[in-house]
Amino acid sequence: MSPSVKTCAICKKEIPADPKRRPGPFCSETCRTIDLGHWAEGSYCVPVVELDQDLTGTNGSHDLN
Repeated sequence: MSPSVKTCAICKKEIPADPKRRPGPFCSETCRTIDLGHWAEGSYCVPVVELDQDLTGTNGSHDLN
């Protein structure tokens, strides 16, 4: 596969580079809609990292004295 050819994120079909084509990792509106459905039903998620301290670095203690 040449660098100007991408692979569809859903069906894995090769997508040739075309400046007139809508940008993104999908070969068609059908694959774009399938991907949107995956996000909507919760199949995809963004990982969350739990922190030991809150952003103030006080471990939740907010004593101002």
